[in-house]
Amino acid sequence: MDPSFLVILAVALGALWLMSNRTRKQQRTAAEFRNNLVAGDEVMTASGLLGTVVAVEDDVITLESGPGSQTRWIRAAIAKKIEPTVDAVDDVDDGDVEDEAYDDAVSDADRISSANDDVIDVPDDLSSLPPARKDGEPDSK
Repeated sequence: MDPSFLVILAVALGALWLMSNRTRKQQRTAAEFRNNLVAGDEVMTASGLLGTVVAVEDDVITLESGPGSQTRWIRAAIAKKIEPTVDAVDDVDDGDVEDEAYDDAVSDADRISSANDDVIDVPDDLSSLPPARKDGEPDSK
């Protein structure tokens, strides 16, 4: 056999092994996550439904997507856990924020007014426009 063919074959087999190894690791992680679901977890299903786990049975997970709205899902349909968002608390004085917002608004207004120097004023109604000409008549200009 040609040695270059063997090299190409070895590289292809190595790439396949790496890809399948990564896939198996992802599947193991997902299965471990689904096996550790408990009531109160915020999750998203594979179809995009967001809900809170209410009950966990053998292979059936009961989700509450709204007050009093419970649905049952097979364990494999749960895609990921949603971490609750935590609002960051800033220790910034409110006066500083208002001053910065005012400065930003003034600079934005200056930028807009300088950009609007070439703007054509268009009337809101047609009463101030000259009457439409009929076909064949020359322009009165």
